[in-house]
Amino acid sequence: QLQLVESGGGLVQPGGSLRLSCAASGFSLNNYAIGWFRQAPGKEREGVSCITMSGGSTNYADSVKGRFTISRDNARNTVYLEMNSLKPEDTAVYYCAAAFDPYSTICVIQRHYSHWGQGAQVTVSS
Repeated sequence: QLQLVESGGGLVQPGGSLRLSCAASGFSLNNYAIGWFRQAPGKEREGVSCITMSGGSTNYADSVKGRFTISRDNARNTVYLEMNSLKPEDTAVYYCAAAFDPYSTICVIQRHYSHWGQGAQVTVSS
C-alpha cells in the first residue's frame, strides 16, 4: 500500500518552531517531487512549499518565505518542513503530496500530485 504519513504537528506558541515530517511507505520518494499544502478552517487549501526530486530546487509561498524551510532525506524516504517564527495565521492542517517527476529541475508548487498524506494539525496559539 502506497502511503504518505505526516507527523510532527502540535500546539506551539507564537514565535515558536515545529518540524513536520512526511514519510513514505510502500514506495520510494527518490523520483518524486514533494509539495506541502495547508488548509485552515473555512479557507481554501494553500500551497506552502515544494522540493524537486534531487532537492536542488525549492519554492515557497510568500506567506512563509524566510520562515519555513523544506528539505529531504532520500535515504530515509522522508521530506521535512521546518517551520520557524510561527504565527497564529499558520494554524491549519498540513498535508504533504508526491508527484512522480524525475526530470524537473525547477519546483512548482501548484501541479498534479498522485499521492497525498492524511494531514497533521498545526495550532499556533498562546
